Amino acid sequence: MPARRGWVALLEERLQRERYDYSVANASISGETTAGGLARIGGVLERHKPGIVIVALGANDGLRGLPVAAMKKNLDAIIAQSQKAGARVLVVGMRMPPNYGETYAHAFERAFAEVAKSRRAALLPFMMEGFAENTDLFQPDRIHPNEAAQPAILKNVWTPLAPLLRKK
Repeated sequence: MPARRGWVALLEERLQRERYDYSVANASISGETTAGGLARIGGVLERHKPGIVIVALGANDGLRGLPVAAMKKNLDAIIAQSQKAGARVLVVGMRMPPNYGETYAHAFERAFAEVAKSRRAALLPFMMEGFAENTDLFQPDRIHPNEAAQPAILKNVWTPLAPLLRKK
């Protein structure tokens, strides 16, 4: 799917349409884990000096079965660095498919809320709320949302993001 059709591009369009004075810098890398995000966050913050950081990382940690404690530590550090740089933060949570086991899946899902709460960051508990069961909105891998799902993702992200935004 072309980046210009993803939820991040749709976010930028909405911000412009609603006359918010923000530009969007998409620093995501497909397949990245929280460890990769942590390794890059300092440079991203220095380069872009964001007012808001949307942390949408962790899904790849979970899909690889990496330890939840390590993911939480990485997310915490990413949020702490972002806040120290003066940014407000929105944490975007994910869930694991049931085949990862109930214990892992629950710990994984709780991690996002726990880190957001401890850092007083905004939280979207689950990026794919309201459409995760609709296979028509996913690519053939049944993991990645397709182009038709992008407006639903934006709607989910917008709800906790809107209170962080400041008009011109």
